[in-house]
Amino acid sequence: MRALQFSEYGSADVLHVAEVPEPHAGPGRIRIAVRASGVTPADWKVRSGAFQQMIPLPLPHTPGIDAAGVVDEVGEGVTGVAVGDEVFGMADLAAMGGANADHVVLALWAPKPSTLTWEQAGGAAGNTETSVRTLALLGVRAGDVLLIDGAAGGVGSMAVQFAVAAGATVVGTAGPANHEFLTGLGAIPVAYGPGLADRVSALVPKVDAVLDCAGSGSLPELVKLAGGPERVVTIADLSAAEPEVLRSRTGGPGAGPQAVAEFKASVELFEQGRVTVPVAAVFPLSEAADAHRLSETGHLRGKIVLTP
Repeated sequence: MRALQFSEYGSADVLHVAEVPEPHAGPGRIRIAVRASGVTPADWKVRSGAFQQMIPLPLPHTPGIDAAGVVDEVGEGVTGVAVGDEVFGMADLAAMGGANADHVVLALWAPKPSTLTWEQAGGAAGNTETSVRTLALLGVRAGDVLLIDGAAGGVGSMAVQFAVAAGATVVGTAGPANHEFLTGLGAIPVAYGPGLADRVSALVPKVDAVLDCAGSGSLPELVKLAGGPERVVTIADLSAAEPEVLRSRTGGPGAGPQAVAEFKASVELFEQGRVTVPVAAVFPLSEAADAHRLSETGHLRGKIVLTP
């Protein structure tokens, strides 16, 4: 099968499509024929070598965590899914490699929502799991005011919708060009940068929780706005450390039963049309290097997706 790979760390130029052996579904796993898969900022940061001390990888490596497709293998012990089912989910990165390939083994999955295209579903799983998990960490509920720093990106745009669906008021930071986009998702837009606290205070009387999706060095101000580090989660600032701020730990395939149940329950919100997946751009697998370059520019509206 074909898979996107890099054999050395570096720029997007190190990416290439290679012929590799097909993975197979082991116990507790399923395999899909991929219709679409996602590109995240973490993918190009890993490819660049930025995390090689923290996350050493055997090379060559196939990136990608999100995928959607048709089940073609079901592993031992798996129930509730059959060959031919349409699903979306997260790759079993530790055991089988990444999702940017013709076939991928999934460790976490749910039925593909009928309201999503293949491209939307292919970019949905990681951002859905991260949004649901971080909002649960923050205990966001109806009536709360949630500030999301970096609200127009892949995770931010999904977290806005899940928080609004939960009954929270959401204030989201973004550049002026993305303010109308955030309003359409149900958030109150605000400009990022110095003086954020004053601008937020002029919009809402309080901030109950903060989700940092930007990693722009604004954590001290975000903690002050929230009233304490226990009310802040960052998924983007690698300098954050306990007890300075509560960090979002790795979830996804390694998450516990509650997180898995919450992920699968999210499908209902997609089916109801209360949450959708903004897609910033779609590239064929053969042009994945261009997808990585676009991701590196930042300031995107939603998810970048690859198709076979």
